[in-house]
Amino acid sequence: MKKLITKVQKFMQAEDGPTAVEYAIMLALIVIVCIAAIQAVGTAANGAFENVSNEMSAIPGGN
Repeated sequence: MKKLITKVQKFMQAEDGPTAVEYAIMLALIVIVCIAAIQAVGTAANGAFENVSNEMSAIPGGN
C-alpha cells in the first residue's frame, strides 16, 4: 500500500500530470464534436431518405 501512495505522490508532483489532464480534456472535446457531427449527418441522411420515400410513394404504382 505504501508503494501505491508513493507512486501517486510522484505522479502528482511530476510535470507530466497536467499534460495528461490537458490531453484528456482535448480528447473529451474531440469526442463531443465527433458525436455532434455524426448526429447532424444522420439527421440529414434521414431527411434525404424520407424525401426519396415520399417521392417514390407519389409515383403511381409505387409502394
